[in-house]
Amino acid sequence: MAIPFPGQAVRGSTTGKPIMALLDLLGRTWALGILWHLNKQSLTFRELQSCCEKISPTLLNSRLKELRQLNLVTHNESGYCLTDMGQELFQIILPLGDWSTQWAADLNQEQNNDT
Repeated sequence: MAIPFPGQAVRGSTTGKPIMALLDLLGRTWALGILWHLNKQSLTFRELQSCCEKISPTLLNSRLKELRQLNLVTHNESGYCLTDMGQELFQIILPLGDWSTQWAADLNQEQNNDT
């Protein structure tokens, strides 16, 4: 599967609109999870693999390669970390975490009211 670059065909868009390229990237297995875990601190490959539960080394390596090529993750002496663009993207994604928690609570409450 090709790396989803803006301007090139991606899942859901033959023209590769930037938003579609981003959604293609974030929809890939563990891409969002890797960004989430790297927000707090730099992590080595093994630390990141441990944080990502049962991710295979091959998949983790593929996602890190994609995220690095798209300038969202970099590697330095302390391990992998978010670039400035990666941090900026995370700040946009972060409110989704809060929203999803409220959404889950609302759905749970509706289910309990229906029973």
